[in-house]
Amino acid sequence: MPHSAVVRIYATQQEPDYDSPWQARSPATSTGSGVIIKPRQILTSAHVVADATFIQVQRISAPNKVVAKVVGICHDSDLALLEVEDSSFMHGVKVPKLGVMPSRRDRVAVVGFPVGGDEVSITEGVVSRIEVQRYTHSQRHLLAVTVDAAINHGNSGGPVFRDGKVVGIAFQGLNDADGIGEMVPPPLIKNFLTGITETPKMQLPTLGVTVQNLENPVLREKLGMRTTDNGVLVLKVEYGSSAWGLVKEGDCLLKIGGAKIANNCTINYRNKHRTRFDVMLGEKRVGHTLALGLLRDGKPISLELDLKEKVELVPRAQYDVTPSYYIFGGLVFQVLCRDYLATWDSWWEKAPKEFLHTYYSGSRTAKQLETIILCQILADEVNVGYEGLYSESISSVNGKKVRDMKHFVGLVESSKDTVEIRTSSNSRIVLSVEEVHKRSGAILERYRIERDRSLDLLPSKGKVEAKTIKPRKRASKKTGFKGKAKPGQKKRATLRASD
Repeated sequence: MPHSAVVRIYATQQEPDYDSPWQARSPATSTGSGVIIKPRQILTSAHVVADATFIQVQRISAPNKVVAKVVGICHDSDLALLEVEDSSFMHGVKVPKLGVMPSRRDRVAVVGFPVGGDEVSITEGVVSRIEVQRYTHSQRHLLAVTVDAAINHGNSGGPVFRDGKVVGIAFQGLNDADGIGEMVPPPLIKNFLTGITETPKMQLPTLGVTVQNLENPVLREKLGMRTTDNGVLVLKVEYGSSAWGLVKEGDCLLKIGGAKIANNCTINYRNKHRTRFDVMLGEKRVGHTLALGLLRDGKPISLELDLKEKVELVPRAQYDVTPSYYIFGGLVFQVLCRDYLATWDSWWEKAPKEFLHTYYSGSRTAKQLETIILCQILADEVNVGYEGLYSESISSVNGKKVRDMKHFVGLVESSKDTVEIRTSSNSRIVLSVEEVHKRSGAILERYRIERDRSLDLLPSKGKVEAKTIKPRKRASKKTGFKGKAKPGQKKRATLRASD
């Protein structure tokens, strides 16, 4: 087993602060594992280096650490590729080859640097399950291999060996089970290593459909299916997704990529593993095509989709990006996302019900691509009386429905004398444009905020410049005033996987 190729990774990470979107959280350090997969290149988990500002790697028994940088990453499949510039780093290393998909009952070895010691750790186990699982880091459902070998904090990114070849990357464990871990399998690893040669920040596509099983015979008959037909019923097609404009609600999806879909939403993947039909997408990339077989109004139809990235009204897990925010008259607006919801402890219970409903049930439309929320109010004389209207979404500006953040900012800044903002509770916020412009600089200075908007919203040349103040040392306490405390809010819930 080529242990010399296994490395320990030290990452300094600085996550954005979605509760105060104009600033970042304090830097934090973490460790993970990796494996040298090519000369001077290390394969690891994306969550080990997500939001990283500085990365070092250390070989087994080597006294010195070497600086590394991310050259490719795919948060969807939780994989990242690092590169070191020091050529001496490869001295004495035997680079292992990437193996094939293991089978159930195959014996494998998980190698890495879990917490509890400084030396390399080796745990052996048996492959017990191969099916689609939810990846904690990305919230995507992708193919994963389950092994009964312990994968603990620090093991993330470490290789799983079989017969001296890498057959997986350890990425998460199960909290409610002892000695059970999961690894990214070879098909996803190969797709990642090929994909990052085209784009360093690779994304996996989705169909963009919500489906229902067709196990009930009466329902199948109602849909015009023959006794030999099997498939799933399309309930919803996400606006702007791969299936948008081609697949329709009420269609029966019978085949995907040439594989027949069973009534219970599964396919026989590689003629070995029965699992969710969307397992096929883990081997595809944005820009690829995928063949579908449908039944529409009792007639068979064949389609070929151009695969696109995942689109959602409320983005799920986001990394290596900063929040999109806008401050007007002390009112702080941002795009609703899962990271913002996670500013509440036990957010799935304690976050505002409106936001949770939008997160779980909301859908994009041509008229609404994002949900803009009033997340907090920085108290000032210009916004007196509106202190309790935060934690609501924005429905309109001056009577016009809001499509996304850039549209919202455009509507506000095109206002003449006053701007009227309506919230989801139909509350009205009316501000004097002239007074807001007079008070903007004082508000930013009082709350120690450098600029009134995120970089993605900075106006182009020829337009009014964003309001800014000179940077000063960040205060140790939060300075935003919201009128009342969010119930249960103490710290951000972690989205990290096994490290």
